[in-house]
Amino acid sequence: MKFVFADSLDVVDPGYDFLNDRHSPGRKPYWDDAYPHEILGYAPYDGILVSRGIVGDGPVKGKYSDAQAMRFKRVGARTFLRLDKPEFAGLSLFGDCGAFTYVNETVPPYTPADTAEFYDTCDFTHGCSVDHIIFDFLEDELGLAGATPEAQRRFDLTLANAEAFLTEARQSHRFTPLGVIQGWSPASMAEAARRLVAMGYDYLAIGGMVPLKINQIARALAVIRAAIPAGVRLHILGFGKANEMLDVAAHDVTSFDTTSPLIRAFKDDKQNYWVPRAGGGVGYYTAIRIPQAIENPRLQRLVKQGDFRAEELTRLEGLSLAALRAHDKAPQDVEAVLEPILEYNAILATGRPFEDVRQHPTMQKLAVRYRETLRDRPWTKCPCPICRDAGVEVMIFRASNRNKRRGIHNLGIFKTVLDGLPATSDDAA
Repeated sequence: MKFVFADSLDVVDPGYDFLNDRHSPGRKPYWDDAYPHEILGYAPYDGILVSRGIVGDGPVKGKYSDAQAMRFKRVGARTFLRLDKPEFAGLSLFGDCGAFTYVNETVPPYTPADTAEFYDTCDFTHGCSVDHIIFDFLEDELGLAGATPEAQRRFDLTLANAEAFLTEARQSHRFTPLGVIQGWSPASMAEAARRLVAMGYDYLAIGGMVPLKINQIARALAVIRAAIPAGVRLHILGFGKANEMLDVAAHDVTSFDTTSPLIRAFKDDKQNYWVPRAGGGVGYYTAIRIPQAIENPRLQRLVKQGDFRAEELTRLEGLSLAALRAHDKAPQDVEAVLEPILEYNAILATGRPFEDVRQHPTMQKLAVRYRETLRDRPWTKCPCPICRDAGVEVMIFRASNRNKRRGIHNLGIFKTVLDGLPATSDDAA
């Protein structure tokens, strides 16, 4: 399976000063920042997906600035993403509409014609048809039974858009079109897949998978695969279940996209730093939270309420950082390193002094996870450029430049684990 990373301007400042927590002098955002494939020196993915909804093309306000969106369309995705070097020439560039950005709209804000033009103008290698998300999932319904009127309307609209989009894409010949499947059950998804193949698609993208459990995804894949010819390729939109990849690969999936390895670095309570697991799959460590005392909203609220003094929070912050950095240089007594960290985290997690909550379940669980991280020192065993250059800073949960570096490390681990899986019968996007 090919791993396509869903990008959202996920860059870091390569010269960031961790000791003083400031950007490199004279830094120009984007221009001086580095994408994962730049800071690692290799691409930890087989391609990148960019959504129109992220770029902000048309009526949807995206994450890109107006200047960035204009440049993206002027120079194309490969140049904008800095993939225009020989070593990255084989990476695919997928585009989709970013259906989550308009999920509450009656109809998508894009048309098949302007979407095909967007993919064409921006030099994508692959482009998905205009879909409208269906969140219902009724696992046991047969045929097209069980649909709400809204689900049926979105089903019909997605297929009508796909048919019109294929006509537009065939006039371009510059990108491979993917027909998007939406449905409220495995059977309805299979029917959508059958109709898309009848239209002429030989590459299908399955939407609506993000909220589903792995057994539901596997069931849908099995029914879809049974309904279409073996040579038709399948892509899963937004699949992020790292340790269930074998369940997906069994259904001859060609590719999938996700941003999960990166965002889990800072949007997960405990599974922040990824490592290859013995016997296959991904293992996890918890990153250690040491936020900036003068900038963290929760801590500053406690100061304003008079619960804690700013000087005391700053002192605990400094002690925690110093203990961790000493432990990075040479192993220290784990409990001695842990003590100031838990003192600081107690205030962050409970709003109370550590002595008052030492036996609180939250603190007990946190102590177990942090103790494991400190005992194993996994960042010292990782040869990736992120861990080699940043050291323990990559394990500190603290603002974007550390957190995204940890996420980029995760991307590299995920790609390594994925490359170790058995190849599918059609393993080329």
